[in-house]
Amino acid sequence: MAYQIGKCLLSERLRQAGMTQAQLAERLGVTRQQVSKWVRGQQRMTLESAKNVSVILDCYIEDLFEWIPAATRK
Repeated sequence: MAYQIGKCLLSERLRQAGMTQAQLAERLGVTRQQVSKWVRGQQRMTLESAKNVSVILDCYIEDLFEWIPAATRK
């Protein structure tokens, strides 16, 4: 089964970890504005960024996004 990336769940993961966007940005070496773009869905994280975020937040990359089953073509 194929999946499409849906909503970014970073805000929920940050809340669970007790971390702010600014704290995550500092740990990643990016701006708080960049993290805010991910949270608001204005820009998607690269695979590299998602992996680094998942390590910092102690979760799986899959936990950072909503996953929607894609319609398969026949």
